[in-house]
Amino acid sequence: MDLYPKPVQKLIQSFSRLPGIGKKTAERLTLHLLHAKKNEAETLAKDLLELRKKIQLCSNCFALSENDKCTICSDQSRDATLICVVENPSDMNAIEKAHAFSGLYHVLGGALSPIDGIGPDELRIKELILRVKQNGIKEVIIATSTNVEGESTASYISEKLKNIKVTRIASGIPIGGDLKFVDQLTMQKAIRGRYGL
Repeated sequence: MDLYPKPVQKLIQSFSRLPGIGKKTAERLTLHLLHAKKNEAETLAKDLLELRKKIQLCSNCFALSENDKCTICSDQSRDATLICVVENPSDMNAIEKAHAFSGLYHVLGGALSPIDGIGPDELRIKELILRVKQNGIKEVIIATSTNVEGESTASYISEKLKNIKVTRIASGIPIGGDLKFVDQLTMQKAIRGRYGL
């Protein structure tokens, strides 16, 4: 039997449905909001409602946006002949923080995972192929994860884009990494992706 009143139980359940939030963390968050200043909980509720009302997917790259086109697709200084394919908006954000890419993006919405029922039709691969054909794209950089799903997604996209330059982001040993702790797949990729000094 749960001793918390129904509204507290309901919020705990709502928080626990979020990824990475277990029952204990959900309980802590709920109790924090319950004892926080009134405006803190109201601000959170307002921010959640605003998020749902204002955020949509960019009609061009499927990134998160407040407008029909995201800020990157609207930026005329970006290289419109170069597309970096990512699984999710968070991957796009990570690349942008590195300030190493000046082209456009294409957000797939996940990676191929037949065991989870995610095939090519559940991702935005058709939209990518259409974009490449219609927009004079010179290179597609695939920046999917280096796990099995990400690698199979990269391979599938590469097969579908035969008449264009398709590259894959490098992967390997991180700066400061100790070789004895590197797994075999990462070591293989690091050796294959070596470069001259």
